[in-house]
Amino acid sequence: MPRYVLVPLLLSLLGLASCAALRPQPLTPAPVPPPVAPPPAAIPPSPPLPPPTPEAEQPFFTQQGIASFYGKAHQGKRTATGERFDMRDFTAAHPTLPFGTVVRVTNLRNGMRVKVRINDRGPHIKGRVIDLSASAARALGIRDGLARVSVEAFPSDQPGAFPP
Repeated sequence: MPRYVLVPLLLSLLGLASCAALRPQPLTPAPVPPPVAPPPAAIPPSPPLPPPTPEAEQPFFTQQGIASFYGKAHQGKRTATGERFDMRDFTAAHPTLPFGTVVRVTNLRNGMRVKVRINDRGPHIKGRVIDLSASAARALGIRDGLARVSVEAFPSDQPGAFPP
């Protein structure tokens, strides 16, 4: 048979064969999962855990003693840091704490508390632990010059500190 007849004949047969339907295969249903048994009633569900309680922050410095304050006589004079003293700022003088340290000062008689920044050296009188600015002393309720106080320095109060 000539080739020009054979090729179209084979292509025609191939075309007819591709149109023929295949026998469909029977579908098998998916297996049904076994039923889940309910939890036994004898075991009660556990109560939710309480949220964790944060631990109280601990001071890195503590001291108790007598506080005094200074005001008008020192207004505008240079402190040990070189800045000018302003009796309206919440600042203080301490003999050993680094300049810039922020401390919490608590009046032990009435429980009032302020935060002050150390910017000077002092007090220079034996038995005293801190000299406060006039505004800080007033906020603590110190009117007659002296008061028994607690001085505490916490990491979170320091400049640039991140909260715990």
